[in-house]
Amino acid sequence: MLKRMAWPLLAGTLMVLVGCAHSPQTLDVRPALQMQPSRVGAQQPVVVEVNDTRESKTLGTRGGIYPQTSTLSLSEQVLPRLRQEVETAVRSLGYTPVAEGTPDAARLTVSLSGLAYDVPSENAYVTAANLTATFSAQARKGAEQYRGRYSASSNHRFAYAPNEETNTRLVTEVMNDALTRLFQDPAIAEVLGR
Repeated sequence: MLKRMAWPLLAGTLMVLVGCAHSPQTLDVRPALQMQPSRVGAQQPVVVEVNDTRESKTLGTRGGIYPQTSTLSLSEQVLPRLRQEVETAVRSLGYTPVAEGTPDAARLTVSLSGLAYDVPSENAYVTAANLTATFSAQARKGAEQYRGRYSASSNHRFAYAPNEETNTRLVTEVMNDALTRLFQDPAIAEVLGR
């Protein structure tokens, strides 16, 4: 009789432990500005460069009993989408994105310099995550130059470990906040328009 009771208990324990292990996730983030920048330019040419300068391409882990196997990363499509969104914002400011080497063009370099997903608990069960996104920007026209750093963060609590769709939404939101702050900085548009 004791053996009969032990098997369901063992099976239940194994199911709980397996539920605490998470698979890696590749997030298909779609960056988008949350506002329209004020139009200040007069169609002046701007070379746009967008890059990913993060030291690690892993955002963090989802926690669980095997955090080293539950990593979060961005899909390869995120950087081209980010470039497209930056070019759209430059157009909204009243400037014209142009190819490298265009004479008398200003230059805007936007770098994804930080993106972190931190699970603060060492427990096997994930109940919270802190996210941070940071963009660096350099606007340059002739001898004039401006550099800025723009960050956003968010803290979330969960009843259960978030799935890939939820994590994609959370990372998208924090990236959008930081990108919006970048284009709200009037010094960027001012330097590009000189």
